[in-house]
Order: sequence, then C-alpha cells, then structure tokens
Amino acid sequence: MKNVMKKVTPATKQADISVISCFEHDKVRAIQAILAKEEERLPELAELYKLLGNTTRLKILLCLAEGELCVCDISHVLGLGTAATSHQLKLLRGQNWLSKREDGKMVYYRLNNEDLLKALKGDLNMLEARLE
Repeated sequence: MKNVMKKVTPATKQADISVISCFEHDKVRAIQAILAKEEERLPELAELYKLLGNTTRLKILLCLAEGELCVCDISHVLGLGTAATSHQLKLLRGQNWLSKREDGKMVYYRLNNEDLLKALKGDLNMLEARLE
C-alpha cells in the first residue's frame, strides 16, 4: 500500500481553513490587520532572532557590555581563535550593534546599541525568574 501525501498549496490551505468554524470574527479580523501591518518587518525580526540564536554571539554582546575590548581579548574570553572571533564580530557589526576602532594592528570593538543590551539582560532575568 502506497503512502500518498496530499500536496499543500495556498488554495488547499484556504479550503482547509474554510471548514473550520470561526467564533470571534471581529477579533480575528483585528488580529489579521495587526499582522498585515507587521508583515514586512517579520522576516527581518526572524533574521535578528536567528543572529541572536547563537551562544557565541550572545557571549560577545555580554562581554562588550563591560566595555571596549580588542579582538584578542574577546578571543581569550570565549576560548576561540581570532579568526573565528572576528567572523562573529563581523556578523554583529553588520547589524550596527558594534562599533570598531583600529589602533595600529589592534582592532577594538564596543557595543553600539544599549537597547539591545537592555533586551538581552531582560531576557536573562526572565529566564532566571522561570527557574525560581
């Protein structure tokens, strides 16, 4: 016996949805309107969370919350090579979360976004509260 999978298309999704009863028509329309306003920003937000979904990058942000550091010092804190550290720093800098300063051969980074730091610390506090 063959296992046949039904192909899901937008039309079949809509057909499946139309057989489900909707009890809160006004609320559903209001929520759809809210989501429609955010539709353009949601992929960008998802990318932001993807970037923050990496322990190494989170550690870098928390390191730099303590002040400006050179790449080699950040590497020592993380226990990584300078190339791997530089790669992660480049990704974070691409979001304008970090500023870079060069002094001869030394490259220093500092946190450029206090709102991001507040959000991260708030999330850490939320996690701690969940464990209590």
